Amino acid sequence: MTSDNNPYGASYGGTPVSVSWGDSATGKPDGISVEGLRAGAAPGAAELIRDTTTAAFKADVMDESRRQPVLVDFWAPWCGPCKQLAPALEKAVVAAKGKVKLVKMNIDDHPAVAGQLGIQSIPAVIAFVGGQPVDGFMGAVPESQIKAFIDRIAGAGGAGGAPDPLAEAMEAATAAAEAGDRDQAAQIYQMILQADPENADALGALAALYIEMKQFDAARQTLAGAAGDALKNPSVIAARTRLELAEEVAKLGDPDALRQQLNADPKDFQARFDLAMIENAIGDRDAAAENLLRIVRADRAWQDDGARKQLLKFFDAWGPKDPATLAGRRKLSSALFS
Repeated sequence: MTSDNNPYGASYGGTPVSVSWGDSATGKPDGISVEGLRAGAAPGAAELIRDTTTAAFKADVMDESRRQPVLVDFWAPWCGPCKQLAPALEKAVVAAKGKVKLVKMNIDDHPAVAGQLGIQSIPAVIAFVGGQPVDGFMGAVPESQIKAFIDRIAGAGGAGGAPDPLAEAMEAATAAAEAGDRDQAAQIYQMILQADPENADALGALAALYIEMKQFDAARQTLAGAAGDALKNPSVIAARTRLELAEEVAKLGDPDALRQQLNADPKDFQARFDLAMIENAIGDRDAAAENLLRIVRADRAWQDDGARKQLLKFFDAWGPKDPATLAGRRKLSSALFS
């Protein structure tokens, strides 16, 4: 099993989505009482950690996450890394003093939810906020990474410190790309790779930029420079997936003809699937996701759940912070669990 088909694989090893909610109070609030302080005391492990089942998943995770963030630990008794992660994860959750709750799901006993979410490698920890999956990580990561992940999910923010020039350069490249200055972004990524040839995030981002510019040969050559751990990097995985999709789409035909087919027969799922592939290739991500979601809602069994599986591939290619990914995940979650 690999992270390639995991809907949250693009978050592994990277920077999780920053999630915040609620109001931050300043000063001393009114109405303080001994009872209130006791009620707000840090809860213990029994209150923060529990096992769940397929039947209880909606209440334990979806509903509870509307009150506070919930981490779901997908594990199995035979999984060695799961046994390594569990003590550190539970310790970090208790140390967070109620910022998050932890729900553990044994995928041997309850495989349905993990399968629906595309979990293909364990241990996998997925964070739910507001009834939706927002981020995750995979593997027995160190305690420091677990704490940082919890802090970000809980909206605690970072610890500050001296600026990192490479990090600032990455931010500048991202900003240039988002502003439409792809040439400038590419130059910055190239400079980063000159300074740090093993910077897989920059390598993956540069390849993705070439794909957007339809410079597929340049993207292919860039990705050829990935080796070792870089092959597992989320940015590299996403770029490889996008390149494969772009090459597949070239064979799919005329989108206008497919739309005419769908006007004549809205249940022509193959035409809708092919249209979604083309829409993704030309950058209309929302339309691509919606067409696949329409298939999921109408017939989950079509092509062995092919529409949902392809949508997860899109999420991998788009990245976890892309608005189309965030909106698509919410709609997919609603379609699967409502």
